[in-house]
Amino acid sequence: MLSIRLRRAGTTKKPHYRVVVADSRAWRDGRFVEVLGSYDPRKDPVVVKIDAERAQYWIKKGARPSDTVRSLLKKLAGTSV
Repeated sequence: MLSIRLRRAGTTKKPHYRVVVADSRAWRDGRFVEVLGSYDPRKDPVVVKIDAERAQYWIKKGARPSDTVRSLLKKLAGTSV
């Protein structure tokens, strides 16, 4: 099963994340199918860049967004996922 989740990047204690489509059995920072965007919680205001159109495409194909990604998509687009 595919999932849309965060992939950690950055250095120690300075994380930023990429929003990726990955197999749910893969490691958190392991293989992925496609990068959908990025999320940087350290900036003020928080920077969220996600290709919502591609995210909807993958959700229609059966990918399940993680709780965090679901909340980011809701904040970004104002739609229910």
